Amino acid sequence: MKGRSWALAGRSNPFMMAVAVMTFAIFGPVSASEHAPQAKPANHMTCHVEDIDYKGWKAQEVANRWVQLVLVPQNGGRLIQVSFDGHDYLFVNPKLKGKSFPPDENEWFNYGGDKLWLLPEGDDDEQHWRGGSDLIDAGQFAFRKLSDGSECGVELTGPPDPRTGVQMARTIRLDPDSPHIAFHATMKNISGHTLEWSMQSVSQYDTGNPADPSRRNPDVWGFTAANPSSAYLNRYHVRTGPVENPAATVHDDGLFALHYSHLAAEFWVDSTDGWLAVVDGGSRYAMVERFEYQHQNTYPGRASVIFWTNGLHVSFTGDGEPSVNDQPEDAAPFYMEAEINSPMCRLRAGESCQLDTDWYPTRTGNDFHGVTDAGITSHPLEATLLENGKVRLSGSFGVFFPGRLVGHFYDEHGSSIANVPVADVTPAELVELNLEAAPGGKPARVSLHLEDASGLDRGALQEIPIRAGETR
Repeated sequence: MKGRSWALAGRSNPFMMAVAVMTFAIFGPVSASEHAPQAKPANHMTCHVEDIDYKGWKAQEVANRWVQLVLVPQNGGRLIQVSFDGHDYLFVNPKLKGKSFPPDENEWFNYGGDKLWLLPEGDDDEQHWRGGSDLIDAGQFAFRKLSDGSECGVELTGPPDPRTGVQMARTIRLDPDSPHIAFHATMKNISGHTLEWSMQSVSQYDTGNPADPSRRNPDVWGFTAANPSSAYLNRYHVRTGPVENPAATVHDDGLFALHYSHLAAEFWVDSTDGWLAVVDGGSRYAMVERFEYQHQNTYPGRASVIFWTNGLHVSFTGDGEPSVNDQPEDAAPFYMEAEINSPMCRLRAGESCQLDTDWYPTRTGNDFHGVTDAGITSHPLEATLLENGKVRLSGSFGVFFPGRLVGHFYDEHGSSIANVPVADVTPAELVELNLEAAPGGKPARVSLHLEDASGLDRGALQEIPIRAGETR
């Protein structure tokens, strides 16, 4: 760990060099590198839904040219894998590939992937979900294709669960022209009385070492924004595992950072910013999950985000003696759960509540400094006014949509000077900026925006003051 950043190992990227050597004409718009990826023509903006065989499962694939989603409806409606640019994000249990077992709340068949769960967990009373491979976790979900072609949507509906009194369902939609994935989950009270539960989106990310399956990947991190007014003592709460765990920390910039270690531990964060990120520094791929934080509602245990690191368990005997279990590695596989909670839903008979989440796969560099609507910041933006009147821009970013970056320049009074195109970009490549722009006038501030292939402004990656360069 270097200061507030974190080091990542990974291979070099030719795109970084291509963008870094871009230069700008003194007059007129800035030109992009000839090597910069271009948006695909409209006839490529399609997606499809089709039956496939996946590792022995009868599955459904939802895919466009960016991502492939694989669903196994019979195993609790799981999204078993997400692949972006050839990179697989989710853990799939190799011991259970192709298998499906009848629901049994006294067993847990951890197939992997992403699913819906309930909170609070436990067996204290009927207001706690016991878990296990019950109807919610392992029941047969009905699958329905909503659309494919110009846009793709599917619906997964679980069986009514008399134990909890709820029925879970969700729709998954895939943009035809970007890797954006949208989830809409619903929880309906199918009982005849009032219930109170929270829904969870639970995603198991693969943390195994691609070069050696018997070892962990040392470069996997989880991030979210810590709450500056947190109800937790350390701005996060260790629910399971040792309290003094060096894997978790809150950086000076307010980011909660969790470095995956092969130790069973659970961390609750009352984040209000509405995002989490899981980053694989070895491969330099990242996934951002976004949600809308509801300030007026109560979250289970105050937590909106939960991370679980799977691994060896620390336990204590009746005499208080500590021990670490010595199970073989396949009994404690390598994965990290990233969980988004809904607020507690108090539902009368027949009522429903919703949880909307959005996923954005992208690329990352050797640091991580946060998330915006447009992408992630790997190296923060820097802007320097040069003697020739141009502005040197540098920084690195992962973007959520294909399109172009545009610098919005303002003077010291906040008046707009110019909007200058900076670079063509794609989510499949880390954006490395090291170039000069010529906005004219007297620029004092710049905001770097992402415009998608249709010209829609997707928001700013970062906005900063322009500093004066050194006088020679």
